[in-house]
Amino acid sequence: MMCLSWILVAVIVVIPSSHAASEVENDIRIISYNIWNGFEWGKHEQRHAAFIDWMKAQDADVAALQELCGYDMKKLQADAAQWGHPHVAILKTEGYPVGLTSKEPITTKERLLDGLWHGMLHAETSGIDFFVVHLSPADAEIRLKEARIITEYVAAAEVVDFLILGDFNAHSPAHADLDRKRQSLLERYRRSDEGHEQHQNLLLGEFDVSVISRFLSLPAIDVSLGRVDAARRFSYPAPALVGHYEQTPESVVEYRERIDYILASPGLATRCTRATIVNSGATEGLSDHFPVVAKFSR
Repeated sequence: MMCLSWILVAVIVVIPSSHAASEVENDIRIISYNIWNGFEWGKHEQRHAAFIDWMKAQDADVAALQELCGYDMKKLQADAAQWGHPHVAILKTEGYPVGLTSKEPITTKERLLDGLWHGMLHAETSGIDFFVVHLSPADAEIRLKEARIITEYVAAAEVVDFLILGDFNAHSPAHADLDRKRQSLLERYRRSDEGHEQHQNLLLGEFDVSVISRFLSLPAIDVSLGRVDAARRFSYPAPALVGHYEQTPESVVEYRERIDYILASPGLATRCTRATIVNSGATEGLSDHFPVVAKFSR
């Protein structure tokens, strides 16, 4: 009887543990990352090598990348293979391309360029439609035009599970409380706009939230909200930018802002198990942006 009791205890202990492991295996881990001029069009080998090492350690299922400057399919395939992704898609091979890499096959559905500053890549992998974006870094009105084009495209696509992710170069209405504390950043934008009459990053001298509002009204859900503490809710600039564009160790802290997002369709958002902005540690030296990471149950 005693032996039988021990067997029953062992079974009770093992079953929950096995079930938990199964749940972890069924999660899909997604990274969105602006890699800053493609590591200076491939010239910054040290930063590139460190990025590859970081990506290997992440073991993500899908990666959406922006600023793939100097990349083509062959080069992206070579990089992605190093972090375990045999499948890739790229928007274009000139300027500032966006791209997607995945453990599972990718179906490219659209490469949208007309009316967009850098363009949008629509591709499907792992049962999710990905819309990888990189909006204008220079003009609020152009960004809003891009938002209209992209959201109309997404709505017309009539896909069920989707993610719109990348570098939006725009602030969220959900961050209004944080933006009130960012007066130094606001004044910096105002000074910059005064010197560029053709392009204005602010809307009537204030942070513009209309762009992200347009995406949220699809509806789409910012999966980082409620999962990232307000003090850690920034994705730019990273310390790697020190020494560039007059940035100092102090200014990269003073001018922190959130411009990178992973936005999910409502149904998919309910399956989000974790979301974070990786804005400390190794990523401080990999790019001028920090990556956004999210996990979803399948």
